[in-house]
Amino acid sequence: MKLNKKIKRLFIALLVVPMLAMAQVDFNKRPDDDLGNVEDEFQEHFFEALKQKGIENYDRAIEALFKCLNLDSKKPVIYFELGKNYSKLKNFGAAEENLKKAIDMQPDNEWFLDELYDVYYQQEDIDNAIKTIKQLVKYHPDYKEDLAALYVREKKYKQALELLDDLDEEYGLSESRDAMRNDIYSITGNAEDRIENLEQRIASNPNNEDNHLKLIYRYSQTGDKKKAYKAAQNLLKIKPDSKFVHLALYKFYLQDDRVGDAINSVKIALTSPGINADAKAKVLKDFVSFVSKNPEYESDLIDITSLVDENKDAQTHSDLAEYYLKAGDKVKALSNYKAALNQNPNDFKLIKDVLLLQLDLQDYKTVVTDSENALELYPAQPILYLVNGVAQNKLNKYKKARDSLEMGLDFLIDNPNMEADFYSELSIAYKGLNNITKSETFAKKAQAIKAEQ
Repeated sequence: MKLNKKIKRLFIALLVVPMLAMAQVDFNKRPDDDLGNVEDEFQEHFFEALKQKGIENYDRAIEALFKCLNLDSKKPVIYFELGKNYSKLKNFGAAEENLKKAIDMQPDNEWFLDELYDVYYQQEDIDNAIKTIKQLVKYHPDYKEDLAALYVREKKYKQALELLDDLDEEYGLSESRDAMRNDIYSITGNAEDRIENLEQRIASNPNNEDNHLKLIYRYSQTGDKKKAYKAAQNLLKIKPDSKFVHLALYKFYLQDDRVGDAINSVKIALTSPGINADAKAKVLKDFVSFVSKNPEYESDLIDITSLVDENKDAQTHSDLAEYYLKAGDKVKALSNYKAALNQNPNDFKLIKDVLLLQLDLQDYKTVVTDSENALELYPAQPILYLVNGVAQNKLNKYKKARDSLEMGLDFLIDNPNMEADFYSELSIAYKGLNNITKSETFAKKAQAIKAEQ
């Protein structure tokens, strides 16, 4: 927070400080003695210092500034520039000393104080940082927010919250202050204060939907489902067209066995363009879980999924596939696994799930093609050689089955069950090749492993 805000202020400072220096030195004034043009010499050294600082040559910048001091030691901008260069060199003691000299000369200069604050902040000298920033708060509200952040670091949460309240009252709400406020509530575990703050905001501005939604979430988080439900119903009364409230309502309706209302809320949530894909995926996943326990609502699930065919992400398709698999509908399960795989073509788990289902559905030619494509991505995965070998055996292509299975065995490590499957399939392949001796050998190896399990 400190650095981001400092960048904004620093941009202004970069414009102001050179003008400040120019304002303090009248470079158009002609010398009134025979000692040469002192002001021209000062200007030359000062701008040399700025140039050297600009190219990060801070030691040379400091040398040039000392030459300026030899000509005129009463200009605060010299000490300010010295402080900045020493700070860049991490010589914080010298930086502090020079910045304090500049501030003694101009106590109300915001940029001098801001640089001193930064020196303390870099050293994590929080006490002095707080003392300095208290002098800065009159210049810009960002400083108050910085001060609140420092109070949080010092575990002075009450003072931090009071500052945030002052800023909210004066400038309105902001995401950054809300985030800090929530951090404080999370640290202190004071859920009551968090909820009270939201209730006060709703009382003063009932039409702010975001505060209602936060209150619903906070009640749910504390386990007070009745108050969360009541808060959701209250939002629906105030804003009957709210879409986001249905992200909470469908859960309450399901808990109350108001399935019709729940289905309506699910449909509203899933078809609302303002609700993001992740939230929709969570709603659909919850409803899939509900239907898996209440299969009489499967027709509603089909209806609902048809509403979001274009918006389902890979995880949603995968969840649907698992539901249909449990329900015994392997064709629909495979269709959804394939849809998920189309979105994430390199997902090994999805590749494996699709291949195993294709085997189960006896689509052996597709298994051969898809497993060979998968092996280009994952040439060291034994399961891919195994499913390829199984499919080749089913297609009576025993030589190809044998070659695939023997290659896959080379990659197999510490997996007795899969090893037994390899041996069983090799037994089938060698039998198809009329090599009965090897077929029986591999059959015995498979049986020996299974007997040990």
